[in-house]
Amino acid sequence: MQRQNRLGQNRQFSYVYRRGKKASCRELSLLYVRSKEKRVGFSVSKKVGVAVVRNRTKRRLREAVRPLLPQMKSGLYVFVARPAAAECSFQELESRVKYLLRKVESLRAPAEEHK
Repeated sequence: MQRQNRLGQNRQFSYVYRRGKKASCRELSLLYVRSKEKRVGFSVSKKVGVAVVRNRTKRRLREAVRPLLPQMKSGLYVFVARPAAAECSFQELESRVKYLLRKVESLRAPAEEHK
């Protein structure tokens, strides 16, 4: 994911945690705040597993979100992985990400993005 699309500083994450609209499923939670810019952050706690498992989960989440970036509305997003995220397949993770984005109404239809 490109640097311009990443949430970087702790205060940006804290802002989204305080103000964000939340949607959840068994594997993930998503917090979303409307903004002029489009930035995405990922949070994977030690409850998910050891460092190798956490890093793999974060890489898989980044790859699941990357192709959806053009369809996503501008805003600040934080995806929080739960322990079940480490055990599910990549296809399941992709479908959960799409489900959560639709749930917070921030995923545009493909025809809408060309307007």
